[in-house]
Amino acid sequence: MKCITILITTPNQKVSGLIIEQLLDNKLVSCVNVIPAVKSVYWWKGKICKSKEQLLIFKSIKNKFKKIVKIVKKSHPYEIPEIVSFDISDGNSEYLKWIVNTVNSRR
Repeated sequence: MKCITILITTPNQKVSGLIIEQLLDNKLVSCVNVIPAVKSVYWWKGKICKSKEQLLIFKSIKNKFKKIVKIVKKSHPYEIPEIVSFDISDGNSEYLKWIVNTVNSRR
């Protein structure tokens, strides 16, 4: 089973907490790292914008990604939220096994 890292930015702690709770409660992710303050600079509707955001770094498995996107989009206030995944090509084998086992376990 292919493990992935998912990056999601949010506008604040309230939105982050909601998304974290939903994804953990639904056993779609094994864990999340929260970087509470990042500065984002980006193009939006023809202008360069700057925002203070939170960055969430989730660990999961590839076959859960579509469901994760669906849940996040329902709760996220952005018109087009950042939800991107990267394959984990290598890592501590015990840690990768823990990700798979956690996401695939029953409550």
